[in-house]
Amino acid sequence: MTASSRAIGSPLSGRVLAQPQATSTPLTTPMAAVVYCEGQFASADGKTAHGLVRYSALYRIVAVIDSQAAGRDAGELLDGLPNGIPIVADLAAAFRLGGPTPEAFIYGMAPADGLYSSSDRQVLLAAMAAGLSLVSGMREFLADDPVFAASAAGHRVTIQDVRRPPALKDLRLFSGAISNVTCRRIAVLGTDGAIGKRTTATLLAATLNDHGIHAALVSTGQTGIIQGGRYGLPLDAIPSQFCSGEVEAAVVDAFNNEHPEVIVIEGQGALSHPAYLSSTFILRGAQPQAVILQHAPRRRQRCDFPGVAMPTPHSEITLIEAFAPTRVIGLTLNHEGMNSAQISAAIALYEAELHIPVTDPLTSAPERLVQMVVRSFPELGAELAAMA
Repeated sequence: MTASSRAIGSPLSGRVLAQPQATSTPLTTPMAAVVYCEGQFASADGKTAHGLVRYSALYRIVAVIDSQAAGRDAGELLDGLPNGIPIVADLAAAFRLGGPTPEAFIYGMAPADGLYSSSDRQVLLAAMAAGLSLVSGMREFLADDPVFAASAAGHRVTIQDVRRPPALKDLRLFSGAISNVTCRRIAVLGTDGAIGKRTTATLLAATLNDHGIHAALVSTGQTGIIQGGRYGLPLDAIPSQFCSGEVEAAVVDAFNNEHPEVIVIEGQGALSHPAYLSSTFILRGAQPQAVILQHAPRRRQRCDFPGVAMPTPHSEITLIEAFAPTRVIGLTLNHEGMNSAQISAAIALYEAELHIPVTDPLTSAPERLVQMVVRSFPELGAELAAMA
């Protein structure tokens, strides 16, 4: 979801902050971190910051830097629900907050080109000089930059380039091992990029676990990895020949390690998107039996591509079901620019048009996501009833 949905209070407590992995996931003490999102927290390009504000297993977010929104609560601005994470003007203000001393500085923006501005570089170098290790999911690898490498060594801090793919020798081709994964697999795809697929996938996995249906989450983007996803890969940074195989391997790893009843796979881009085609590899590599589609009813043009019109849910569903032997079992809404009455109207309209369940995962009861899954896989509902 983007920050433009902030006008509506979203009851997130007990949802996004819930651990989406199995209870066997090793627990570590989260590292105190500051998220850098200058000028972008209220835009779609701040999606990495949005994800970390909503949920993180690896980091305790102590502040978000965005001088344009300084003084606000990050949760209130993003979702209408205060969460105690302040937005501050700069790193000095973050240090003045007191509380846990920050140890990490996370680059919280995801611009379309994946490149740092000159001002970004100065801020990142200043963070290292202040003793903070860098974490970033950008396409440029800071650890390969001689200036940054020297600064990291001099200040005894680390640089984590999350989007760096594995070495070529370690990349895996599609092998067919997905046929041995016997649990249900559900991909959360979308009609655009930066539309809330990761948020919905995280909520879905957490809510299934909350209701006694053992679910594991496979992340396919940098934000999910930074949040602490146990199974995942920076899909759009991997050579295309290996993308299906890497998705397959992540799903197989989740199945073998967790023995879940459901694996939820985070989508990327959109199958119809002219620039972001990662959904093709997710559908081929994970071979999900079902898809949940995420859509923003008020979005008229593709995010970062103002000349490209949005598809309709119907056209995207038709394309997905023609491309892969799967079925779309539900529609979830990104409520950016919508009030409560408009959300309710959109849900009723799409249910009548598409004949599938529709919900807004952030403003509606989380049980709606479980019902969406159980409606298509009754055996999971029978197991749930047996546990009651």
